[in-house]
Amino acid sequence: MFDFTAFIPRAIMQGIPLLYGSTGETITEKSGNLNLGIAGIMYVGAISGVIGSFLYEQHTAAADMNAVLAIGIPMLSCLVGSLLMGLIYCFLTVTLRANQNVTGLALTTFGVGFGNFFGGSLIKLSGSDVPSIALSATHKYFAAKLPFAAKLGWFGKIFLNYGFLAYLAVIVAFVAAHVLNKTRTGLHLRAVGENPQTADAAGINVQKYKYLATCIGSMIAGLGGLYYVMDYAAGVWSNDAFGDRGWLAIALVIFTLWKPNWGILSSFLFGGLYILYIFIPTGTNLATKELYKMLPYVVTIIVLVITSMRNKRENQPPASLGLAYFREER
Repeated sequence: MFDFTAFIPRAIMQGIPLLYGSTGETITEKSGNLNLGIAGIMYVGAISGVIGSFLYEQHTAAADMNAVLAIGIPMLSCLVGSLLMGLIYCFLTVTLRANQNVTGLALTTFGVGFGNFFGGSLIKLSGSDVPSIALSATHKYFAAKLPFAAKLGWFGKIFLNYGFLAYLAVIVAFVAAHVLNKTRTGLHLRAVGENPQTADAAGINVQKYKYLATCIGSMIAGLGGLYYVMDYAAGVWSNDAFGDRGWLAIALVIFTLWKPNWGILSSFLFGGLYILYIFIPTGTNLATKELYKMLPYVVTIIVLVITSMRNKRENQPPASLGLAYFREER
């Protein structure tokens, strides 16, 4: 029998980093910036939080740790690291008008290298016998569950058995959808992404909106990396353990048709597809397992094909996505 009670919570936890990444990338793309550096930004967000947590744990005994500082220091470090990555991307693509695809790929390579370098350094500093570092004391604060969840049976296990960053991801997605669709700021941002020339003529500061959207999107995506390490991976950092989740987050943007609120259930679906091979018995047939691992990407390709065949404007990416804006070319 397929154990849904065990599968669904794992799928949700697997999907939370994807939700953070896709929400951040959706906000970024709505401004017309195609940031393929999301994978690197999530990596930098994760290692920045790990550095902050490591320094705090090294200088404070576990019994003396303050909950606010134990959570606040890694989160602040994560947001600052992700923000700097967003600023680098904006400076290169918005101010200097560099190619967005090349810049994004360069940021991904840089972010992974940055994370592995500092991650390896922390592992050496900690004197660990294994190629990883465990921040168990900090993990307890990030993974704290509602005390009454265990008493509610399957309902508590499926809906209430997560750390606060999981619920924050859902809130951020709903807030992003509301801002994009129901506020003047969201209208201006969508105008910049669709036609920056017209938006500029209407008095909208195109550069400001591109910078803000990309930097905010980068910080949101960075929280996905922090969640993966501090909650999902039980506070354990290992080099290259993050996998291809950053790329899946970008694929999820296409899957959700650039709608952040759709990303909530879609990220959980992708999370489920990502770990489905663990729950379906395949014996020693490794080829079948590899086929199951392909499911998230196959689904994305199918959705991309269907989306491309439909002519509805609301189901298409922003018209200026990936294009640099130069005011003097108006």
